[in-house]
Parts: sequence; C-alpha cells; structure tokens
Amino acid sequence: MLKKEEVLEKLNSSAEGLSEQEAAERLKKYGRNAIKEVYSLNPAKIFLKQFNSFIIYVLLAAILISVIIAHYIDAYVIAAIVLLNAVIGFIQQYKAEKSIIELRKMFIPTTKVFRGGKLKVVSSQDIVPGDVVLFEEGDKVTADCRILETTNVEVSEAILTGESAPVEKHDAVIRMDGMLSEKLNMLFAGTAVARGKAKAVVTETGMGTEFGRIALKLQEISLPETPMQKKLDRFAKQISFIVLILAGIIFFLGIMQGKDKVEMFLTSVALIVSMIPEGLPAIITISLALATKTMLKNNVLIRRLPAAETLGSVTVICSDKTGTMTEEKMHVTDIFYNNKFFKNTARGLLHRNKLVNLQKESGFLQLVKTSILSSNARFEETKYREYQIIGDPTESAFVSFALSLGIDKKIFAEIEPRIKEISFSSERKMMSILRKSIRRNVLYCKGSPSSIMEKSSFEMRDGGLVALNARRKLELLKVAEGFEREGMRVMAFAFRYSPGEKNPEEALAFMGFFGMLDPPRKEVRQAIIACRQAGIKVKMITGDSILTAKNIGERIGIEGRIIGGREIEEMSDEDLLGEIDSIAIFARTEPKQKLRIVEILKMKGEQVAITGDGINDILALKRADIGIAMGIKGSDIARDVSDMILLDDNFANIVKGVEEGRVVYDNSKKATKFLLASNFGELLLVFYSIIAGIPLPILPLQILWINLVTDAPPALALAKEKGDDVMAKPRHEKSLLDGIFWFVLAAGIVSVISALLVFYYGMHNLSIEKARTMVMFSMIGFEIFFVFSCRSGKALSKASLFSNKYIWYSILIVLALQLVLVFTPLASVFSITGLSFFEWFIVLLASLPGLVVFEAWKIFRNKDQGFLKSYAKKAPGRD
Repeated sequence: MLKKEEVLEKLNSSAEGLSEQEAAERLKKYGRNAIKEVYSLNPAKIFLKQFNSFIIYVLLAAILISVIIAHYIDAYVIAAIVLLNAVIGFIQQYKAEKSIIELRKMFIPTTKVFRGGKLKVVSSQDIVPGDVVLFEEGDKVTADCRILETTNVEVSEAILTGESAPVEKHDAVIRMDGMLSEKLNMLFAGTAVARGKAKAVVTETGMGTEFGRIALKLQEISLPETPMQKKLDRFAKQISFIVLILAGIIFFLGIMQGKDKVEMFLTSVALIVSMIPEGLPAIITISLALATKTMLKNNVLIRRLPAAETLGSVTVICSDKTGTMTEEKMHVTDIFYNNKFFKNTARGLLHRNKLVNLQKESGFLQLVKTSILSSNARFEETKYREYQIIGDPTESAFVSFALSLGIDKKIFAEIEPRIKEISFSSERKMMSILRKSIRRNVLYCKGSPSSIMEKSSFEMRDGGLVALNARRKLELLKVAEGFEREGMRVMAFAFRYSPGEKNPEEALAFMGFFGMLDPPRKEVRQAIIACRQAGIKVKMITGDSILTAKNIGERIGIEGRIIGGREIEEMSDEDLLGEIDSIAIFARTEPKQKLRIVEILKMKGEQVAITGDGINDILALKRADIGIAMGIKGSDIARDVSDMILLDDNFANIVKGVEEGRVVYDNSKKATKFLLASNFGELLLVFYSIIAGIPLPILPLQILWINLVTDAPPALALAKEKGDDVMAKPRHEKSLLDGIFWFVLAAGIVSVISALLVFYYGMHNLSIEKARTMVMFSMIGFEIFFVFSCRSGKALSKASLFSNKYIWYSILIVLALQLVLVFTPLASVFSITGLSFFEWFIVLLASLPGLVVFEAWKIFRNKDQGFLKSYAKKAPGRD
C-alpha cells in the first residue's frame, strides 16, 4: 500500500485539492460520479416479456390453426385470453417498477470538497479522482477514497460488508490484499460516517468504485427461470405431445372408417384446441395478481408476478442478519455493577429474576448517568411529537436505556454542562467528557474493558470507593469476557472527581459494564420454526463476527455449523458442495462469497431465496431464484435487482409470502385438475365413438363452447381458494401434473360413462340432435358439480360450502351463458335443440356421478389415513 503522499502524487493532486479548471477537465475525462441504472422502466419490454413462455407459444399456434380453418370465433376467444394474461402481468409489473422509483431518494447528495485550497459544497455527481474531500459525522461517503487525516472517525460499512458495528478508520499504511473490511485506511462509496471526521483523496468514482464494480458484475448474471415457468413449460410440452398423438390417431381412425375427411380434421383440431387448457395462463396470472395484493397488505411488494409463486417453491432462504433478522438497533441487555448481574428485559430491570427497586440502587443510577454524560448521542422531539435519538448507535443505546429508566439526558446535561471532550482514539480505546458539577468538575469515561481497567485505581462498591488491585482487575475482565462470549459488545464506565490538567484519565473509579446486542426481531424465531415445518432451510449470511452471528443464531433458532469468510475462501467448490447442508451460518462474508454460496446451493438443486439490503447483497440477489430486498434500509441498486421488496424490512413477513406463494401453486393445480378432467373426458368420448363406429356424441363447436366459454368462470373462481394447510409439509412437485394424473384420468372416465349413457338413451329414444344436446349439457353440469370436488382435498362434509363465494358466482355465470345459448339464435349455430322437463332431469342425473364418486373416494381415503395414523401410534416400539 502506498503512503498518502505517494497516493496524492499518483493522482496528480495535493492536500489543497484540485483547481476548478482541473476538476472540470477530469469530469469530462472520467464522467459523472454515478452508478448506471441496472434496469430502466421500459413499458414495451415489460409488455413483450409477458408472452415469453412455451404455453403462450402453444396458444399462439392454436390461434393460427383456428384462422387457417376459418374458425374465427375460436381464434378471437383464445387471443382474448392470451391478451388478458399479458395485460394483467404488465399492469402488476409496471406498477411495481413505478413503486421502486418512488422508493428512491428524491435528491442528489452533496459532498464537501477542497477546490484550490477552499472548502466548498458540490453535487456528489461532480466529484472526480484526485479531489480532496471532507466527511463528517452523518455524511454519506460518495466515492472510494484514501484517508489523509482523521479525527476519531468511525464508519458504518454494513451496506457494503454486512458488519453492523461501525469500523474505526485511520490513515496508516496497510496491506491491500485483505478483505474490504480490513482496508481500514479507505472509505468506500455508499457507506456512512458514524463518528468523527476524515479528510481524504478520491481514488475512484462511479462504476470504478467497489459499489460500481459490483453493479458491473450484475451484467454477467442472467435471471433464472422461475419454478412456475419451468413447470408451465414442462406441462405445455407434455400436454402438446399427448394431444397431438391422440388427435392424429383419431383422425386416421376416422378416415379408415370412411368418415368425412373435413369433419374428422375439424374434430381433431377442435380436440387439440380443447385439450390445451387455454385459460390456465390467465388463471395463474390472476392468482398471482391476487396474491401480490394480499402480500402488499403484509408489506411485501412483488416486482415480477412469477416471484409470488417462486417464494412458495423455495427450499432455502439465505438471510442477512443486521436489520432483517435483528432490529438494527443496539440495546443494553446486560449490566454488571457492584458485583451484581442485572438483566434489562421487557418486564423491567431484573436481578436474579426479581425486579430491581432503583430507589435502593443509587449507585446503579450513577452508572447510567456516567454512560449518558460520557456520550455525545442525544434525543430530539420530531414534528409529530415523537422522539428520535441522534448519534452513534452504541451511545444511542445508552440514551435509550436511560430513558427507559426515566432518566432524561437533557436534564443532567444542563445541570452538568460540558467543559471539554477527550476524543476516542484507537491507541487509548476510550473517550472522556469533562463536566462542571455543582461542587466540582467530574470526568466521565467510557471505553473497552481493558483500557478502563488499565486506567482505574478504584471501584465503586456499595456506595463507596474501594481500592482496585491486579487480582480484582482480572476478575472484572473475566466478567467482560463472559459477556463477549455471549456475542455482546461490552463497554466499561468510570469517573474521576476533580481531575488535574495533566493525565486526567488516571486513577479512575470503575463503575461497571454494559453488555449490548442488536436483538432479534420478536417475530423471527416463530417465522424460522414455520419455515422448518414447511421444509425450508434458513441460513444466515452476515458480515458480522462468528461470535455475534452464533449468538443471534442461537436466539432465533438457527442450528448447525458456523464458518467464517476465510474458511469459505479456502474451501474448493467440491468441498463446499459436500458440506453446505450442515452449515447454518456464514460469518465475515464478502459479496463474492454470498454469490458463491447461492450458486453452490443451486448446484444441489435447491430453490434459493436470499434477502439483502446493501451493495454486498446485489450479486446474490440477482443470481438467486428470488431476490428479496429491504424497503427501508435497502440501497436503490439492491431494490432494482430484486424480485420482491420487504417494505418494513421484517424477515417474518417472508413466511406470509411463502404461504401465499404456496396457495397460488395449490390453486393452479386445482384449476389444472378441473380443466384437464373436463377436457380429457371430451377426448375419451370422441376417441370411443371413433373406435366403436358410432356418430360423434358431441360436435367440434360444442367442444369449443364448453372449453373456451363455460370452463373459464369456475376455473377462475378456484384462484380465490384459501388453501389446505399449505405450510404443513415440504413441497416436492416438479410438474403441475404431479399427484393429479390419476385423478384426471378417473374423472375423465366417469364423465365419459355418464355422457355415453345419456347419448345411447337419446339416440335410441329421441333424435341425434337431442342426444348431442343432452350430452353437451350433461358435461357442463358435470363440471358445475365437479368444481366442488376440486376445491379441497377434504370431503365436502368437512369443508365450508360457502367459504369461496366466487364459486357460486361462477356457477351463476355458467348457467346464464347456457340460457343465452338455448334462447338465442346461437342455438342453431351450436346445433342445440330444446329439451323437455324429463330430458333435463336425465341431464341433471348424468351431471352428479363425478361429485358423488370423488366425494366418496375422499371420505374413504381420509378414513384410511386416519386408521393408518392411529395404528402407527399404537404400534410396538412407539411412544
């Protein structure tokens, strides 16, 4: 690593900064200090993307065939379905992209820069390499910089490295081959100054920064195909293959039997069009749109519709720790004072699990007072009469703890005004503030346990001061080490009355320790339990230390091996592939390691979701099956590459999203089951008639009426089902046909038997026209009753008939459509003739077998499962 003077020379700059003319020339040469947008809002591209799936290609082919054979009504109906699917998908994604833009900050940050030796404020986009800049507490770092001078500067690098605690920076020479978190003389774009100030020279801007390099790598990563897209494409290929083979067989069998070629061709085409469930893409799209609406109520914003179902298919969730699983706010949880241990809980302050009477612990209040009067953090009232704490996260924890005990820093700071501050330094590892008390000056000190112990000669015990010997100091340091082993950040406190000008931080009186944690969110533990029950593994990936990560993991129920970034770096892909299942927590990770973890998990066949909020997460966010960005703490670029955004940064809401995603998939399978059962029955009916050498029981146009008009409303209504215990077990289905093939086959056979009985009755006792009319309406009636069997795996006696009102609305629509067909000129177009009351009664009887057979099967199956469960409980060797 170069010395700071050598860095300035290499950049052709000086400690006074660049001249205005030189800065302008460099701006032309290097360009603006900005990150190129990863994605832009392009309505045309968003719309065209909705047509990119195999099943849509099949439907477009069906439109073309219908036009070729002059079946224009069929072509219009299928085209309307395809267009509806595209419009719904476009509206959802476009609205989500607009929401992303609204989430972005509405201003361009500024930076303090030295130009010609004078300090001025310029737009951060106008910063160039060689500029000398000044960053102070609260400033956002806007470019990669080498530090020239520092005044006790600490920088929050969580957005880049994932480490929650601010990092102390300096201007010394260090090695450059370390991890980002080890480059302590560098400031990186996107991070923020938590304390102190630093003068630095800009080394990289825009896409040349660490931030920019990560953004550039995004172009190398392609978006993965979603599980639903894979399943739909596989399903479309399977159905297309089966239908084409069967249609071909039917066509040639008909020709061999001497049937009219045109009629057989039209029949074959009608079967091809009818057997392909044209409404399925629209039904899935509507299901996804409904799910995204529900998710938004739970603060989950879905950017791409398929992501709603993808979330339900994930097998592994890789989550950042800070701000996602934790509150991203330090809390004082443990206190050591007067040789006693105290716990700060929701119940109050506890000692040995009993509430503490602070009136009897005046020395304890003195410790709390020392913590706030040795700190710069303060609280201010907002315009909404709420309070916010401003300052370093650790110091803010002291002020918050004091407030919870009824101690107002503002009052004490007015009683004991500040005289001067002895700022924190890396050598001393402590900070002190001298204050003027009523009777004398008091020096309030805080720092690391070792630094305070070294400077202390006394200890506050039972309201008085006792001498502090070497043995006692070791005992106290062991107490601090115990806190640290539990993953806490430990701060020691001391004071001195009337310190002299020379060596004021000597002969201090030790007060006690605070142990602090960034605690887990309350809902996270239960969310992880729910994930485990659903067969989803949760892995923590963080930039924090192994000790801190381990402690949080234990608190939230993440169990398993923990390894650090160095260990990951040393492992080969083969080793990591073999061991990754046993690893639950990855600590001290870097961006490339997060990406590698996701890729290894995908190599194992896992469906991976990853949550993240910072620059350090974006490569993995894009590579994962679903990237989940944070809405509050997340960076703009992280939100840009994500599929989904947690608007309140709450990990627990992911579980609600998983549940909604699984409901979408379950409802899609229900709709598939319903549509295929109906279509398969029609196919079998025509197939049988060809083999048996009887007239077609149902005409091509009648088949198309059933499939393109009357099938859609009930299938759409199934999208509003609430789901059956979707989180109770893992998901293993690879196709929409998994688990429903035999159901569809059985339903098709039952419907064909009913239809043939009706047809033979009509053909022998009435007329061929009446027979076909009765068959058509019996198959429509079969669907009306059959939709109730598709609603749930439970028998109707165990389910609520009226829990989904849209089923009843859909039935009314189907019945209304049949009335239109019967009592308008459409009847002659579709070869429909009038029926008597008795003939309608026969149609009704023929409609019922599907419901009766499958409800009886459900009752038998559920009783059988109950018997097996009870037998398993009573079996020998089981408790």
